[in-house]
Amino acid sequence: MSTTSEATTRGVHVRVRSRYLPQRSDPDGGEWFFVYTVRITNRGEDTVQLVTRHWVIRDGLGREQHVRGPGVVGAQPVLETGQAFEYTSFCPLPTSSGSMHGTFQMVTTDGAAFDAEIAPFALSEELEFS
Repeated sequence: MSTTSEATTRGVHVRVRSRYLPQRSDPDGGEWFFVYTVRITNRGEDTVQLVTRHWVIRDGLGREQHVRGPGVVGAQPVLETGQAFEYTSFCPLPTSSGSMHGTFQMVTTDGAAFDAEIAPFALSEELEFS
């Protein structure tokens, strides 16, 4: 699995890149710290708003955690055709590797809701951007 992923759903393109942050990690204490950058680009014809997020985080032992909530980093961005929104967040893990994937719930201006896929990407102490 790569530290980069891309998926497009109904014109909403989601690209993610992750990397390990050794300076924030404490392997002896059982914590590995990863940062990931998400870029959401509206390549569709409809204006959309990101309303909620659902992340599935899996550590190296296969344990899963689900994180749900409104928006991303305190924002619920509205994207017109051609616009993009980018943010960076983080994920601590109790293992040196894992993965993430999920969905962003999007709503069009006419009220139609759909889930934009966030394709799986690796969280790895050993892998670099690929």
